[in-house]
Amino acid sequence: MSDEHCEEQEMEAEALSAIFDDCMVIQKDSQPFEWAITLWPEQQAVDDDGDDDDAVDTPINHVGIQVLATIPLDYPELSLPELKIEIKKGLTDEHAQELLELAMEEAENNRGMPVMYAVCERLREWLLENNEKGMDDKSMYAQMMKREKEKEREAQKAKVAYESQKQKEELTEAEAEELAVRKRRAEGTACTDETFAAWKERFDAEMELQRQKEEEADAADTKKKGGKGEKKVVDKTGRLTGFQQFSGKMGTVDWEAMEAANENAQRDEDEDDDDVGDLNVNEELFDVDDEDLDDLDELDFDDDDDEDEDDDDEEEPDI
Repeated sequence: MSDEHCEEQEMEAEALSAIFDDCMVIQKDSQPFEWAITLWPEQQAVDDDGDDDDAVDTPINHVGIQVLATIPLDYPELSLPELKIEIKKGLTDEHAQELLELAMEEAENNRGMPVMYAVCERLREWLLENNEKGMDDKSMYAQMMKREKEKEREAQKAKVAYESQKQKEELTEAEAEELAVRKRRAEGTACTDETFAAWKERFDAEMELQRQKEEEADAADTKKKGGKGEKKVVDKTGRLTGFQQFSGKMGTVDWEAMEAANENAQRDEDEDDDDVGDLNVNEELFDVDDEDLDDLDELDFDDDDDEDEDDDDEEEPDI
């Protein structure tokens, strides 16, 4: 088991060396290993006492620390590294104690796995937030200004946390409302006398509103066409039937007119008969004796048909 831990610890040291480069130093290369990692707020920065004119836009590191870690034999599965914080620049012993507590808290949160990179990143975040000149000044004014800035940072953190929590709650409420809507759709709404009456009332109101809109539209259309702008209401009571309209508007049959029309039709038929009687017909054309009719009966029309068929058979088609 110890060999497995040793191999895993060596792999972690190799990874830290690749990340922090010269800032990572292996002070003891046999178990228990000892590592020293120097941390700055900005990896690429110049010293605040430097006179490099080309580094105008380059960030300046006003603070810095070194993390000393002694690695137990059963790390990382069972134990945590023994950590110490040394001030490299711009901080006080109180800051070192604060950073040590922060490092141990982060290590505890990652127990059971390699923790050194997570610890170093958390400490570097603190350095970046407090990268200010005069952090090691112990005067009363400096301490007061430091406390004010710490209050501002805490207020900003609280605001960010509040906004994040508020957003989560709003999202949760929206999800709950959507879930309730889906549940209502799935279950449906029970139909009772009360719900049906309420629906019927809403339906009638909608239909009445639609009817009023249609009447207003018809009135506007009639007005555009030159009408009076009012829709005429036709009273169907007392309307004449087709027979009544044909007979007369007063509802009585005009018998005299019907008799006159009948007499005119009869007169027209008589005139047509008179015209047929005036035709001159030659009756001799229809005067035929019985002997002539008998002669017609003796005629054999079938023989002629047979001869015509024989003639057709004898003819050969032209090739």
